[in-house]
Amino acid sequence: MPPTFFDKIIISDTSCLIALTNIGRLDILCNVCQSILVTPEIAAEYGEELPAWITVVPVRDREKVRLIQRTLDSGESSAIALALETKEPLLILDDAQARSFAMDIGLSITGTLGILIAAYRQGVISDIDSIISKLRSNGFRLPHNLLFK
Repeated sequence: MPPTFFDKIIISDTSCLIALTNIGRLDILCNVCQSILVTPEIAAEYGEELPAWITVVPVRDREKVRLIQRTLDSGESSAIALALETKEPLLILDDAQARSFAMDIGLSITGTLGILIAAYRQGVISDIDSIISKLRSNGFRLPHNLLFK
């Protein structure tokens, strides 16, 4: 079944890419999202070759990135700046400060956990708890009482 849950353009920060790569499940993203964009800064932070289904798009307004970098890191700043240049995007951000910043300026956000929930609801993954356990084992911080079954 083609991706349908997120009908918006998805802009991902690095944390989701790294977390899913670390557990060998980056494929979950392409199975729930129709279009995934990252900035060159995020691609550099990721540090590996990106799959063909992730598109690297530079931010046009570099001054906006510099302004946001006063508060957030380079990847988060560039993701938020790109979101501001994109029609109705959905940002994947896991960092609490970045999430708060993005929501304060009116952007729609989700996190790695939101992607996993979407994948579970769509039937892309059948055992979300084991994936959450693997993420935790690889250092990804999630609430300890989080279970779906």
